[in-house]
Amino acid sequence: MARSGETELLCAYVDAGVPADLCNDKGDTLLMLAAYHGHAGTVRALASRGADPGRANDRGQTPLAGAVFKKEPEVVRALLEAGADPGQGTPSAFDTAKMFGHAEFLEWFAHKEK
Repeated sequence: MARSGETELLCAYVDAGVPADLCNDKGDTLLMLAAYHGHAGTVRALASRGADPGRANDRGQTPLAGAVFKKEPEVVRALLEAGADPGQGTPSAFDTAKMFGHAEFLEWFAHKEK
């Protein structure tokens, strides 16, 4: 549901008691899967239900870095609004943006630090 952006159904499960930070065998949370697959609405809904926007998977990757890698501006914005830290993770979202030349994201990250 997180991968496919089925926000309403997914949130019904979370509202019924499924942990907002439920993760798979690789440590990818629902938020990570929604972010990586470009579902900003699902990201916002999960974050509003307590999903941790900075929780890294087993490889040290954060949802924000995944969204930067996939070049998903709406998801990046949603994660920043939820409190994601661009300097967190390996590689960090900041490093990922630098690596792929995503100047827009680097500018957003600079504004977040102020």
